[in-house]
Amino acid sequence: MDIYPKKENNKEKKKEEKSSITNKSNRWVLTIIFWTILISGSANLLSDVLLRNVNILVAFIILIIIIFIGIIFDIIGVAVTAAEEKPFHAKAAKKIPGAKIAVKLIRNADKVSNFCNDVVGDVCGIVSGSVGVLILGKVTENFPNLNVTITSALIGALIAAATIGGKALGKSFAMNECETIIDKVSKIVYIIKKDR
Repeated sequence: MDIYPKKENNKEKKKEEKSSITNKSNRWVLTIIFWTILISGSANLLSDVLLRNVNILVAFIILIIIIFIGIIFDIIGVAVTAAEEKPFHAKAAKKIPGAKIAVKLIRNADKVSNFCNDVVGDVCGIVSGSVGVLILGKVTENFPNLNVTITSALIGALIAAATIGGKALGKSFAMNECETIIDKVSKIVYIIKKDR
């Protein structure tokens, strides 16, 4: 006779666990939307303000930096999903700086990957497109005889090639060197947290 109430208790616990997971998931989605708006808006505003009064060379340098940031964060996002916790548990036991942070990053790989690949990566993609448009404006202003359509297509193709090619190279590097990457990232995070 006691078996039935226990089954009901198990069902209630499972329902509570599912509800808790759903609430955490919903909170994460809202958090990530907020950060995306904040980062995207700030990056677009900053790049627009910086690029209005610079020459083409400086604009290209800023574009390369934005693409590079996107590639770096993509590498971190891939590395965190490929890395394993075990080596970092041993380092944490020896109290090596950043090891506990590395374990946290790996345990939250889905969120870290989402932030690095989707938020930062996509924002960098959007901003690099905006920078490309501003560069196109400067190029056509300085060289009025150029065909705008062909120049626009060429700039867009170069941005896409640099972004996709860089991320393709970065992914294989991230898969092979995931532990080293996470180790370096966790040490950087540790230093930033320590200084606060």
